[in-house]
Amino acid sequence: MEIHLIRHTTPKIEKGICYGQSNLDLSDSYDKEFKTVKSKINIVPPFKVISSPLKRCTQLAEYLNENVSYENRLKELNFGNWELKPWNDIPEKEITPWMQDFVNVKVPNGESYTQLATRVKNFFDDLLASKTTNHLIIVSHAGPIRAFLAMILNIDLKDSFNIKINYGDVFHIKKEKNSFKLITEIDI
Repeated sequence: MEIHLIRHTTPKIEKGICYGQSNLDLSDSYDKEFKTVKSKINIVPPFKVISSPLKRCTQLAEYLNENVSYENRLKELNFGNWELKPWNDIPEKEITPWMQDFVNVKVPNGESYTQLATRVKNFFDDLLASKTTNHLIIVSHAGPIRAFLAMILNIDLKDSFNIKINYGDVFHIKKEKNSFKLITEIDI
């Protein structure tokens, strides 16, 4: 099995706003970005597309293939009370503990990065256990992608933020026996 793990393209939101599971539109450059993403994918049909159900992912997924499966476990971090607030407006008493340990500290009425990583791991464990031999395209967000890469590269979650993931980045992964191998070269 070959997988192309893709981060959605640029969302239409002001810089400095906290967002995770909010359903955002894409920037006006989405068409050009979609074509750039497609040019990076070297999978020949047939292939299956699995996407986060958030609009910024589904639009790209549906551009790549009209038949898309949606998976809640591929959503971005749930920022709870902080969703769509400017980072600078989040109370210091709430954000300081999270900034000191974003891996384990849960966002108020949201989730921790560990919780996100667990749901992403469960998704990929289910994928490994499946007998599918299809080539897959998975469209998701930076958080789930980092959590998955941390798992297959055997690095700590706290260190996964050293992995640069731009909008529209594509990571090529191969399933070999009962594990995943990253083909795309990255700097950590």
